[in-house]
Amino acid sequence: MNCASQTFFTGARGGPPTYEMLREEHEVAVLGAPQSSAPVATTVINIRSETSVPDHVVWSLFNTLFMNWCCLGFVAFAYSVKARDRKMVGDITGAQSYASTAKCLNIWALVLGLLLIIAFIIVCTTGSLVIFQAVLQLIQDYRGY
Repeated sequence: MNCASQTFFTGARGGPPTYEMLREEHEVAVLGAPQSSAPVATTVINIRSETSVPDHVVWSLFNTLFMNWCCLGFVAFAYSVKARDRKMVGDITGAQSYASTAKCLNIWALVLGLLLIIAFIIVCTTGSLVIFQAVLQLIQDYRGY
């Protein structure tokens, strides 16, 4: 008996092969790959090449919650929702118009909000420095008495 011509199979757990495993390997070897005699049906899906319209809802929500100067963030959020509604209906022109308005309002809300934050920091810093100097002056004035 020649050892080179013998094939040894091991099971999934490293043990001896089962009858089912050997039978399946024999069927695959004899029959080959599964073939179907039925005709193959294809389906074609036409996707319109629409331009993607950003609706800026997340940006508007951020401006509504954090930088709602003169309610610009809330108005931008309303326009963003309108843009999303128009996009869902299929009105691309209307969606672009509402999205453009929402973007403009978001830019203004962001710029005004940042300017107000910077102005607030400057006022607080200079105010605390003025108060600190006034307290120092009072301390120096009362030391003389």
